[in-house]
Amino acid sequence: MNKPSIAPEATLFCGIDVSAETLAVAVIEQDQPLQQREFANLASGHKALVSWLRKRKSVSRVSMEATGIYSLDVALALDAVEGIEVAVLNPKLVNRFAQTLRRSKTDAADAAVLAEYSRRMPFQPWQRPSVKALQLRAISRQIESLTVHHTRELNRLHASAGSKATPRCIVQDLERSLVELKRRIEKLRRAAYTLIQADATMCLRFELLIGMPGIGQISALQLLGELMTLPPGMNVRQWVAHSGLDPAHRTSGTSVHQPSRISRAGNRHLRRALYMPALAAVRRDPHLKAFYEALIERHKAKMQALVAVARKLLHAIYGIFKGQTPYDGSKLFPGLEIACAVQSTSR
Repeated sequence: MNKPSIAPEATLFCGIDVSAETLAVAVIEQDQPLQQREFANLASGHKALVSWLRKRKSVSRVSMEATGIYSLDVALALDAVEGIEVAVLNPKLVNRFAQTLRRSKTDAADAAVLAEYSRRMPFQPWQRPSVKALQLRAISRQIESLTVHHTRELNRLHASAGSKATPRCIVQDLERSLVELKRRIEKLRRAAYTLIQADATMCLRFELLIGMPGIGQISALQLLGELMTLPPGMNVRQWVAHSGLDPAHRTSGTSVHQPSRISRAGNRHLRRALYMPALAAVRRDPHLKAFYEALIERHKAKMQALVAVARKLLHAIYGIFKGQTPYDGSKLFPGLEIACAVQSTSR
């Protein structure tokens, strides 16, 4: 159960710059100078930080950047404490805010910026994902990392095998490395499938995903790992913004008219997980294929059209999760009115 929102009563505004070993903390209180401390990024340091904040007997609003596993444990520790509300922010969002405030780039300066963010900006409390969702995301991201490494080693093997200057021992070492990487990936996938089967919600969503055109078990696992940690109250536009697939327009007056691009201010793992399904969907699904071809006819670049398909796929996934119903392309493009769908997407 999520804690009730306490933002209107917050009287202490805190920013935490998270690194692998330390937490740089800045605190703003009414009629008090900025206070800064540093804590170890360990369980003992998290406990000391909580005690330091609770001494003020004030409702605390804490902001920090999302930095993977380094920020996760401290966010979980703070979120478990009554009277402390946590926001875990997109680093690009914080960087844009920071450009108006800081002149130096240090841990202490970053913490002060985050404290100001807590005080000035609309506060959206972080909702802790379930333990199983966090475990699935960790496994899926490790699989992603190993898969990238496997591809690099495969390319190196191809280049080495074609060169007379490469010793045979190098080729053999690369072959052994590829076998080991494949074994590790398969082991992690089995662990992920076991985790999914043990949770009814994840199991249902996994089955819905593999029922979509272009999404097989491997892609479904990667997508589910990212989507299961999203707060349940998010709408589809927030999903798109979270993925970084939302368009970023660059126009100013009559002189600046740059082509629109995706913002990329979001989850790169989710964007990457959508790429291959989008590529496959334009071949397998008549609705998405027609949508893609209509964009090409409108002189969109192939990559632009593919990104639009990925965004449509994310809309479709949101719909099937919410309705708990199988994918139906006619609902994504009612009446196959592709031209209308293209116009609405290009706005």
